[in-house]
Amino acid sequence: MLLPYLHKELIEAGCDEAGRGCLAGAVYAAAVILPPGFQNEMLNDSKKLTEKQRYELRTVIEKEATAWAVGVVTPEEIDKINILNASFLAMHRAVSQLQVTPQHLLIDGNRFNPYPGIPHTTIVKGDGKYLSIAAASVLAKTYRDDYMNRLHEEYPVYDWKDNKGYPTKGGHLTSPDTQSNWNGITGEISITLGEVILTGIRVLSSHDLHSLHILADVIGPASGQVTVDVAGSHAEQWHYTDGKIDGQ
Repeated sequence: MLLPYLHKELIEAGCDEAGRGCLAGAVYAAAVILPPGFQNEMLNDSKKLTEKQRYELRTVIEKEATAWAVGVVTPEEIDKINILNASFLAMHRAVSQLQVTPQHLLIDGNRFNPYPGIPHTTIVKGDGKYLSIAAASVLAKTYRDDYMNRLHEEYPVYDWKDNKGYPTKGGHLTSPDTQSNWNGITGEISITLGEVILTGIRVLSSHDLHSLHILADVIGPASGQVTVDVAGSHAEQWHYTDGKIDGQ
């Protein structure tokens, strides 16, 4: 059974995020204040729950919590401030929306950007230790899953309804609005080099997603060739000159 609080005498809000390890999409965070005496044997770290359990718990949390809120940071914002700061900002946005002001924050993880006027404690793997953090993890996860499911309807080629933007064995899965240069890749790319080094690799997909356009700078001989193998396709040898690769 998870712990109900760290400081019994304070109004505590548990905070957790979802999406920090993803290759695509926004980062979500939730803040939850649970009432005294709240118990739920199923509630745990959202990663240890089935999808069905998470959505069942979301209904319970939203109904029984003293206060709860969800904050979001967009891919464009992530690009500007980095994913770590984005996860902290999402938590700040969640806390700022709470209808009850907490006196203390329980933060899942080992670091946090302090929220103005409210002390906090960071707890490694806190979503598996404290009820309020676990509740926040469930809300953050399910609301982000809803968001990725909506994106899947627009871009079904990325299979976001199943992978939710996380790396999979199928290879890189990113989108034009993600915090990455690897735009639109499905599958794995292997580039076999001789005595050269590639820098500044840019990989773009065509609008119809039927071809890839690869650009790179070459450090080494001024001209030569590299072998490019895209999973599920055939290997090709590309020639380069003047230290540039421009292949499709």
